Amino acid sequence: MIVALPVLAAVFGLVIGSFLNVVVYRVPAGMSVSHPASACPTCHSEIRPFDNVPILSWLVLRGRCRDCRTPISARYPLVEFATGVFFVVVAIRFWPVGGESLGSGPFIARILLIAAFLYLAAVSMALGIIDGEHHRLPDRIVYPSYAVGATLLAASSLLSGSWGDLGRAGLGLVILGSFYFIAAFLYPAGMGFGDVKLAGLLGLYLGYLGWGPLIVGGFSAFLFGGVFSIVLIALKRMGRKGGIPFGPWMLVGAWFGVFAGPAVWNGYLALLGLAS
Repeated sequence: MIVALPVLAAVFGLVIGSFLNVVVYRVPAGMSVSHPASACPTCHSEIRPFDNVPILSWLVLRGRCRDCRTPISARYPLVEFATGVFFVVVAIRFWPVGGESLGSGPFIARILLIAAFLYLAAVSMALGIIDGEHHRLPDRIVYPSYAVGATLLAASSLLSGSWGDLGRAGLGLVILGSFYFIAAFLYPAGMGFGDVKLAGLLGLYLGYLGWGPLIVGGFSAFLFGGVFSIVLIALKRMGRKGGIPFGPWMLVGAWFGVFAGPAVWNGYLALLGLAS
């Protein structure tokens, strides 16, 4: 099962990555993600199923439409590849070292936990690209993610009995969401309400993992975003009063909290002599 997990996650990630290409193109335009079928924007020829295989089809077609030979952006296979890798890393992060009995309550709880964070990974890819290009965090993606994330995490807690984690997730939602709400109220020019809505979602997930991931993930967004802004200013790519979309850095910070939060937080407590 441990060997098969990365393969399954990779294949699933490639397929989801293909769908995310549709999402990041259609959602900002206010279009449906389910219909009409994908087509070439130049000749309007419908994409054939065998030309819609993640990465492989783009390579076979040499990055051009089969009918009119219009170039197809390399972003499509890159998003598919990145999502596949992202899914593998997330699945491995949450798979237990010792394993659990196949079909048992703890096993199903672990699968639900992995599903919850794979969903967040997909949402992170979509929101990061959309906010980077359009400076928007669409409600069509953010709001349903609250319901999906809360349902999967609650179901995992139900089977594992980790009610403390679920309660902390609720507190994480309130704490991080409130912090961003206050920041947006005090400095509306630098913080949008879309960031506030995303903060609550990230607080839900980070809080479920622990106080360390929540604090580290929340703080890291400002650290990484600040460093990036300083670099842009130093390179004269942005003025001192310029701004960058903050959503991508919130997502980067959150995932840093997911993967490195416990270690960073424990190391910080040890440095202060507070580690147990």
